Amino acid sequence: MSSEPIWLRPEPGGRRPSLTRDRIAAVAVEIADNEGFDAVSMRNVARALGVGTMSLYHYIRTKDDLLALMDDRLMAEVVVPEGELPEDWREALATICRRSRAAWAQRPWTLHAMQDARIGPNGMKHIEQSLGAVSGLGLTRAEQLELISLVDDYAIGFTMRQENLPQMQADEWAELDAMTEYMTAWIDSGGYPNLKAFIGDADPAAAWREVAGEVFVEERFERGLQTLLDGVELRLKQRQ
Repeated sequence: MSSEPIWLRPEPGGRRPSLTRDRIAAVAVEIADNEGFDAVSMRNVARALGVGTMSLYHYIRTKDDLLALMDDRLMAEVVVPEGELPEDWREALATICRRSRAAWAQRPWTLHAMQDARIGPNGMKHIEQSLGAVSGLGLTRAEQLELISLVDDYAIGFTMRQENLPQMQADEWAELDAMTEYMTAWIDSGGYPNLKAFIGDADPAAAWREVAGEVFVEERFERGLQTLLDGVELRLKQRQ
């Protein structure tokens, strides 16, 4: 990465009124959405903007700058709008988590591609809102950071798990019967007693369809979030 973050440099005066850092970021995100993140390059962004690549360098110096701008534009979707963050700590964290998950689920590629991007103003706002939600709980700095990170980790982990699962219902799995036969043979070998008890006397194929179908139920996110916050609330009460 270049030593100086782009946020420390004022945006240069526009040679072209329509060309701004925000516009550059918007086009780069659009390319990633439509063609995949690997298609994001200075040359492709410049082409989409209708300018020469060297004109782009007047506004951003490096690919790292471009990533920082993209990340900050995406983090704007995570930030809870002004006046909409609940005062109750639990509802505030839940609101932040839901909004984070919604933004990342819309563009799951960001969870991989933006890992090295430098934090920008909207990323700072996200941290500010998260800290504001837990600031009245009497926690140490380390405990506050651990709690807000726990909420982010849940939203990120859930989104990545959903992204990596087959995006189809169990009934549509072409290889379901073969997979069921394969797994049933292993379970019947006696080496997997917990799986055997889990399936019980049910028809294996029907059982796997039922279990796999639950993976795609949207309510799983909310149930998991509430379970997480239940545990946090219990820990807080035990400290009193």
